[in-house]
Amino acid sequence: MKLLIRILLTSILVMVITHFFPSIAYVDGFTTSIIVAVVLGLLNLFVKPILVLFTLPVTIFTLGLFLLVINAVIILLCTKLVDGFKVDGFLGALLFSIILSLSQSLVFAITGENK
Repeated sequence: MKLLIRILLTSILVMVITHFFPSIAYVDGFTTSIIVAVVLGLLNLFVKPILVLFTLPVTIFTLGLFLLVINAVIILLCTKLVDGFKVDGFLGALLFSIILSLSQSLVFAITGENK
């Protein structure tokens, strides 16, 4: 049940972010945002640990700031996999991932959906 609530909250946040920042990202509708939330969850579960492992020296050298680049790459992968979801370039993906991460942290802390 917690997983479904987290997916629903993430999809709402994706819709809100694309509504307030239309120059950064575009999503077709709510069903597309649900698909984006599921794909982002799967990419974060399976692909992100592999990317973090391969880029560990760079991540250590940059004191963890390279993880922002990895998050942006995950967002760009999601745009390639989901039709109806578009992010404008790498800088847009970086900004979208930062806004989504911060808003998820805030909403999950308020609703008590922490890990």
